[in-house]
Parts: sequence; structure tokens; C-alpha cells
Amino acid sequence: MKLITPDFGLLIWTGVVFVLLLFILTKFIWKPILASVNAREKKISDALELAERTKAEMTALQAENEKILAEARVERDAIVKDAKEVATKMVEDAKAAAKSEADKIAESARAAIASEKAAAIAELKTQVAAISLEIAETIIRGELSSDEKQKALAEKLAADINMN
Repeated sequence: MKLITPDFGLLIWTGVVFVLLLFILTKFIWKPILASVNAREKKISDALELAERTKAEMTALQAENEKILAEARVERDAIVKDAKEVATKMVEDAKAAAKSEADKIAESARAAIASEKAAAIAELKTQVAAISLEIAETIIRGELSSDEKQKALAEKLAADINMN
């Protein structure tokens, strides 16, 4: 039964040792332990706060990146559209210029052909006239080779003049 009911002296010494141990622990050990626990808690809370800020910044950066990418896509589409329009316009302009140039060349060729045709017709008329004169001259010489034929022609011409 001694274990269940200790002596009064034992209780006092146990209490004194406990108070002394509590004083030593409080004075020399408890404060440094609490200080390191508090420091660690502050580090952890700072790290969590930094993580939250970093997460918020990353979300903002990701949203900004998405916005920049969307703007870049829109700008790219606009540039591609403009390039296609410019290419189409250049092709159309080139076609129009080629058609205009072809029309000019064709008109120039028509004018040259007409000019050459007119020159050929004029030359042909000149040659026909020269040949006609030669034939007429030959015929007239044959007709007027004798005096009698010359008198008959002169009389015939005089009769035609009198009739008019």
C-alpha cells in the first residue's frame, strides 16, 4: 500500500523537483524551443504566403500570355488576310496590265497590217496603172501605126465631141 499512498516527504521532494525542473525547462529550454517553433511557423506561413502570391502571379501571367497569344493570332490572321489580298490584287493588276499590253500589241499589229495593206493596195494600183498605160500605149501604137487609122480615129473622136 505504500505505493498507493506515498509519504508526505516524498510528495514534497517530488513537488520541489518538479517545480525546479519546470523552472529550468521554462528558463533555459522552453523559450528556445518555442522560439524555434515560432520561427519555423513564421517561415512556413511566409512560404505559404509566397506560394499563394506566386500562384496568383502565375495565374495572372498565364492569363496575360493567353491574351497575348490571342492578340498574336488575331494579328497573324490579319497579316495573312492582308497578304492574300495584296497577292490577289497583284495578280489581278498583272493580269490587267498583261491584257492591256496584249490589246496594245494587237491594236499596233492591226494598225501595221492596215498600213501595210494600204501601201500594198497603193503599190498594186500604181503597177496596174503602169501596166494599163503600157497596154494602152501598145494598143494605141498598133492602132495608130498608119495614117489612115490616125485619120479614122480623129474623125471618130470629132464625131463624139460633136454629139456631146
